[in-house]
Amino acid sequence: MSQLESGGVRVASAAMLDSCGETMQIGSPDNDAGAMREAIDAHFSPCDMLISDREPEVPGLFISDMDSTMIRQECIDELADFAGMKHHIAAITERAMQGELDFESALRERVLLLRDLSEQAIAECLNTRIDPMPGARTLVATLKARGCRTVLVTGGFHHFADPIAEQLGFDHVVGNRLEIADGKLTGGLVGAITDSSVKQQTLLAEMAEIGEGAVSLATGDGANDIPMLEAATYGIAYRAKPKARAAANGWIDRGDLTAILQLLGIPRDEWVAG
Repeated sequence: MSQLESGGVRVASAAMLDSCGETMQIGSPDNDAGAMREAIDAHFSPCDMLISDREPEVPGLFISDMDSTMIRQECIDELADFAGMKHHIAAITERAMQGELDFESALRERVLLLRDLSEQAIAECLNTRIDPMPGARTLVATLKARGCRTVLVTGGFHHFADPIAEQLGFDHVVGNRLEIADGKLTGGLVGAITDSSVKQQTLLAEMAEIGEGAVSLATGDGANDIPMLEAATYGIAYRAKPKARAAANGWIDRGDLTAILQLLGIPRDEWVAG
């Protein structure tokens, strides 16, 4: 702990939370999360971390982004490969995730480029290109077993999100809808856009339903997730872009999604296989 103290963080206690020696809880009398972040990054990176002003507890709500968080891929980039323009669309996706482009404009631009793509390409993409992120099923199943409500909220599309949510065990899905006519994508979207404000509003509305004092957990990786991460009790950035990571009070840089269960202090023998 001398590394932390040399970085200006006083350590009051430090104890391992598991028998395998992977998870440590560090207590500090200081109320400086920024200094703690800097010290941890300087001396223990890469690592998985949650900074909290109270003992971590199982949340009543778990709300998560989908692409590059609950699944390995960005669905729109994989779908673009069927249209022969993955490189072009992926470049737009990356800039949007970094927070360099307006999300809605970037989404509409990419969807327009998919105009006339067969609806069958969506099913083929889903079946052949999309994989759950390691630990996703166990994370969702374990939280649900403890009474947690689970919501998948994505700037992606219901064509992907609905079957993925069913596969992983989510209770509810919020996302965008591709417009399809005569078996082909029109290049447009149906209804309102699920953007960063909708993600945040979904979290707040779900928390209001659960009741005062409930604890929330949010995970995401891109700029579109920042308001949601900031609004959650535990906002955990998963292998995230720099802006999203900086906005969160926790991050996973090393482990898979089950690292979140470790950070919450849930023993391995109580994890539920998804």
